[in-house]
Amino acid sequence: MTLNSISEHQQDPPHHFIARVDDHYAGSRLDRIAAKLFDEFSRSRLQQWIKTGELSVDSQRRSADYRLKGGEELVIYAAQTREGEWLAQDIALDIVYQDTHIIVLNKPIGLVVHPAVGNWVGTLLNGLLYQFPELREVPRAGVVHRLDKDTSGLMVVAKTLQAHAALVKQLQARSVKREYEALVCGRVVSSGVIDRPIARHPKVRTKMAVVEGGKQAITHYAVVARYAHHSHLRVQLETGRTHQIRVHMAHIQHPLVGDSIYGGRTVSRACGSYPSHRQVQQFPRQALHAVALGLDHPHTGEELRWSAALPVDMADLLQLLSAGSAT
Repeated sequence: MTLNSISEHQQDPPHHFIARVDDHYAGSRLDRIAAKLFDEFSRSRLQQWIKTGELSVDSQRRSADYRLKGGEELVIYAAQTREGEWLAQDIALDIVYQDTHIIVLNKPIGLVVHPAVGNWVGTLLNGLLYQFPELREVPRAGVVHRLDKDTSGLMVVAKTLQAHAALVKQLQARSVKREYEALVCGRVVSSGVIDRPIARHPKVRTKMAVVEGGKQAITHYAVVARYAHHSHLRVQLETGRTHQIRVHMAHIQHPLVGDSIYGGRTVSRACGSYPSHRQVQQFPRQALHAVALGLDHPHTGEELRWSAALPVDMADLLQLLSAGSAT
């Protein structure tokens, strides 16, 4: 495995953008108008540049709450910022699509997306930095959404700051289409929608849970097939909370097959213990795959959609269940 440090100093050209403040913005705060005029950058990055003086007003340094008069010239002249001291590693990636703005990839099972305690190397982000060194200039190396370590499937990565900002806006506007296939315990009677708030578990801080007062979370699900003691679902996320599908399905007593964190006793009750289903009971991960992804291209606006076939382990599991009677 090859490691390359990305913390070495290099001379990169600075960001340089200019915009004129229209008169009808008179009386508005600098940070709010900057977000409108330079919408390719995140609000937090713009606020940082205002604070450091890298975003100026008529060549003057102003505070974020400075009230504009109209007619001013806003100038960004800021050094390109590198993200962290992460290592670039030669990790095989299944690239489904790429251009100068975005990368769409099919994440394999068992690959952590972002470095964190216990997983500083060997992550998707480390692999992205090796193949696309330019991602060192983009927040979180372009990662705008994640999949759990043991969830496979499609993800989009931004290759530029402008693409990053555009994709984040689409995610916030809930216009990115993310569809999953899941195998759950129990026979799901009909398709439905789960609209229950999710927050950190009040007692187990490493888990999420349905919690009153949490962030809104909406999951749509449709029945693809029913088996004796399981159901194959197509799931679409309207929001993107951490572990959302896993938490919501466990909440309605249909936890994902193989989900040891959110299943527990519920799995035993919902799936039962059937000798013929020993392979199902021993499935080593949550049976969840991000099968389809749709979005508007951040540069052209074109509507794009990709799909990824089920991984072998889930396909085999469904074939095993299909050998029985499906309805």
